[in-house]
Amino acid sequence: MSPTTAGILFIGSLVVALVLTHRPLGDYMHRVYSGTRHLAVERVMYRLIGVRPDAEQRWSVYARSVLAFSAVSILFLYAFQRLQDKLLLSLGFPGVADHVAWNTAVSFVTNTNWQAYSGESTMGHLVQMAGLAVQNFVSAAVGMAVAIALVRGFARKRTDELGNFWVDLVRGTVRVLLPIAFAGALLLVAGGVIQNFAGVHEVATLTGGTQGITGGPVASQEVIKELGNNGGGFYNANSAHPFENATSWTNWLEIFLILVLPFALPRTFGRMVGDRRQGYAIVAIMGVLAFASVALLTGLEIAHHGTVPQAVGAAMEGKEVRFGVPDSGTFAAATTLTSTGAVDSFHDSYTALGGMMTMVDMMLGEVAPGGVGAGLYGMLVLAVITVFVAGLMVGRTPEYLGKKIGSREIKLASLYFLTTPVLVLVGTALAMASPGQRASMLNSGPHGLSEVLYAFTSASNNNGSAFGGITVNTPWYDTALGLCMAFGRFLPIVFVLGLAGSLARQAPAPASAGTLPTHRPQFVGMVVGVTIIVVALTFLPALALGPLAEGIQ
Repeated sequence: MSPTTAGILFIGSLVVALVLTHRPLGDYMHRVYSGTRHLAVERVMYRLIGVRPDAEQRWSVYARSVLAFSAVSILFLYAFQRLQDKLLLSLGFPGVADHVAWNTAVSFVTNTNWQAYSGESTMGHLVQMAGLAVQNFVSAAVGMAVAIALVRGFARKRTDELGNFWVDLVRGTVRVLLPIAFAGALLLVAGGVIQNFAGVHEVATLTGGTQGITGGPVASQEVIKELGNNGGGFYNANSAHPFENATSWTNWLEIFLILVLPFALPRTFGRMVGDRRQGYAIVAIMGVLAFASVALLTGLEIAHHGTVPQAVGAAMEGKEVRFGVPDSGTFAAATTLTSTGAVDSFHDSYTALGGMMTMVDMMLGEVAPGGVGAGLYGMLVLAVITVFVAGLMVGRTPEYLGKKIGSREIKLASLYFLTTPVLVLVGTALAMASPGQRASMLNSGPHGLSEVLYAFTSASNNNGSAFGGITVNTPWYDTALGLCMAFGRFLPIVFVLGLAGSLARQAPAPASAGTLPTHRPQFVGMVVGVTIIVVALTFLPALALGPLAEGIQ
C-alpha cells in the first residue's frame, strides 16, 4: 500500500468515526446540560463548595464565577509549583522558577498548556497529577460551560438567567470528560503507552539507557490532554515520543479524541435551540474548513518543491517515521484547528507554506472545530457577524435563531474577534522590536519571524503548540506569553457571556420573507467566506513577511 493510499484511509476512517459519534455523543451532552437531576457525587461537590445547584445565574454572575474560579486556580497552581521541593513525589526537583511557574499556571488554567520547560526534568509526579492534570479536566469543562451558556442565550427568551456555572462545570467534568478519558486511557495502555510511577526511569535503568529521566502515569494524562484539547505532556518530544504515542493506531486514537467533542457539540447546540438543522449547518462549516486545512497542509508537505523532498516523495524532516507525512499532517491540522497544542512532528521543520497553514488554522480563531466549547462559541459568534453582514446587504435588521442582532450584540461579537489579533500582532511587534528578544530566535529572516509569530498566535489563541526553534523560557517571553494567554482566554469569555445575556433577554422575532435561512448551504458558504476574509484582512501582512516570503525564496 502506498503512503498516499494509507493516508487517505487514515483520514477517511477518522471522518467515519466522527460521523458515527456525532449524534449519540451530542445527544448525550444535551441530556447532561439540560437535565434537572443531580448525581450523588455531584451533590457532595455542591455542598463542599457551598453552591445551590438549582439557583441560576445572570450573565454577569456567571462571568464572575468563571473568573473567580480561574483566578483561584492560577494562584493555587503557581504556589504548587513554587513549593514543589517541599511536597511529596517531587522526585528531588527544586521549586519551579517564578516566571516559569507564572507562565505554566496561566497556561494550564486557560486550557492552553503551552510548555516553556521540559516536563520530564522540571515537574514531579504530584504537580503533574494534582496540578496540571486536574487543570486539563476543569479548564476544558470551563470552555464547555461557557458554550452551553451562549446556547441558552439563543434558546431562552425574556430572562436574565443562563444556568449555573458551578453545575455546568461539575457536570461537564464528571459526566463527559472523566468517563471518556477513562476509556481512552485504557485503549492507550493497550496500545503501549505507559501508566505507572516508575515510567521511563525504570525502563532506562533496565535497558542501560540514560539515568535520571522520570516518567509517570502518562496514559491517563495523555488521553485527557487530547480529549480536553490540551497540549503539553510528560516528555519534551510530546506526542512524537513512543511512551506518549506508541503506534500508528494510537496516533489515530489521539487525533480522534482531539476532534470528537468539538464536532459533537454542534449536535448539542441544535437540540438545545430546538432545530437540529442549525446544528448540522454549524458542523458543516467546521467540516469544510477542517477538510480544506488537512488537504492543503498534507498536500504542501507531500508535493513541496525542493530536491530532497522530491527525491523522497515528501518533506520528512522533523516527522516521526512511524507516522509518515499524511498522518503527521493530519495531526498538525487537528491540533492547530483545535486548542490542543499537542504535536507528533516538529512544525519548525515543515515546509514554509505547510508551516503557514498551522498558523492560519489558529488565526481562524480555532473554530474548525476549535477547542472543547471554545470552538462552538467562536463559531456562533462568527455566525452572528455573518448574519449582520447579510442584513446590511439587504437593508434590514439581521436576525439569528429568532434573535435580533443589534448594535450591542455586534459590538460584543466584534470585540470578541478583535481581541486575539491585537494580542498576536502587538506581541510579535514588541518581540521583533527588541534586540534582546530577537536573540531568542534560532533562525534569522522570514523563518525567524515565523517562529515569533507562531509563538504569539499559539498563546493568544490558547492553542499551546510550539513551532520550535525559539527559546521562550526567558523572563520576558514567559511573562508576555502568559499575559497573552490570560487576555486571550478571559476577555473573549466575558464578551461571549455578555452576548448570551443580551440574547436571552430578547423576545423571539418571528421569521419573515426577509429572514436569512441559517440552515442551508448558502449560509454555510457565507460563514466560511466571512471567516477566511476576516483572517486574510487581519493577518495577511504578517504572513507575507514570514512564511509567504520564505516560500517565495
